[in-house]
Amino acid sequence: MPNAGHGRTVLVANPGADQYGSDRMLLEAVSALVGSGWRPVVTMPGPGPLVDLVLERGGRVELCPTPVLRRTDLSPRGLVRLAGASARGLVAGNRLINRVRPVAIYVNTVTIPGWLVLARLRRIPAMCHVHEAEDAAPAPQRIALGLPLFLARQIVANSQYSRRVLLADLGRLARRTVVILNGVEGPPQVLPARPELAAPVRLVYVGRLSVRKGVDLLVDALARVNERGIAAELEIVGAVFPGYEWYEEQLREQVASAGLTDLVRFAGFQTDTWSRVAAADIACVPSRIEPFGNTAVEAVLSARPVVVSSVPGLVEATSGFGSARTFAHDDALALADALEETIGAWVQVREQALEDAASAAVRYAPAAFRSQLAVAIGAMVDRGDGRTV
Repeated sequence: MPNAGHGRTVLVANPGADQYGSDRMLLEAVSALVGSGWRPVVTMPGPGPLVDLVLERGGRVELCPTPVLRRTDLSPRGLVRLAGASARGLVAGNRLINRVRPVAIYVNTVTIPGWLVLARLRRIPAMCHVHEAEDAAPAPQRIALGLPLFLARQIVANSQYSRRVLLADLGRLARRTVVILNGVEGPPQVLPARPELAAPVRLVYVGRLSVRKGVDLLVDALARVNERGIAAELEIVGAVFPGYEWYEEQLREQVASAGLTDLVRFAGFQTDTWSRVAAADIACVPSRIEPFGNTAVEAVLSARPVVVSSVPGLVEATSGFGSARTFAHDDALALADALEETIGAWVQVREQALEDAASAAVRYAPAAFRSQLAVAIGAMVDRGDGRTV
């Protein structure tokens, strides 16, 4: 539907300007809108590397202060802070709506509910893309995070797991919630892994540095693997959210205490992660919580064996790929065992990884994501004036 949008504007709201999983899906959403004739205007709280990427895909960028909901806000003190920030954000957001006059609002994640409030007040159809699945959080927190979704006309979940977690608490949202699997772009060129594993085995982690991502488990597993006589090293590619610098400091202390300083490299945030994955033998995704797992899919697309934790989102994302190994989540010993198993079966696993890369390119084709999202937005706008279904 190349002209479905007829040049009409869709306001696209994002909580930041980084290049992590949900941010990359925002870029695919921009491409979907542009390709279907819409004019996407992307708003985010401040500048960052995402801005130029949005412009490259044909979107327009408007910076607008937007309060982002964190778990720490679900406390009495946090709610007071959030209330003040929300009031300011609503005023600024309303001004932006007056300027761009969108026919729809696409909200990328549940962490910026102010845009759903504004959409309802202005009677503008709103879609929220759910990238979160907090099944381990207390029920009151899960419900509080999900309640603003009743203001959305349409909800898109990035996995069946995310949808199940949402509807377990808020079943009345079932009729307006659909699953659209992430569209994940593969590397510019698929380079096969090394035919033989000469020491050291090269492990890589790509993603945020946080407790929920389980990077500390990977450091522990690296120590265990080396203790077993398997020479291995690790590159950690990613950075922390502002305010969580303590976690990186803790990781560095863990590395030093385990005597791994010469075996672990902290690469920081990198715009080019493909070359880092291509230089590695095995990718690791040790998350304690993960609603989907773009980085696991990217590893498969790169023809790299991947070891993932057994959280449902990662199991769903890597199901059917023989080169993927799972381990009991939050268990460093099990992670070390999975790494040792992968290394021990290297010839077979490497060949399987090449086959899996081709299969993943079909299953997670960005074109499929763009087409389904464009159809969903067009149908939402065609339904009318923003009243929920």
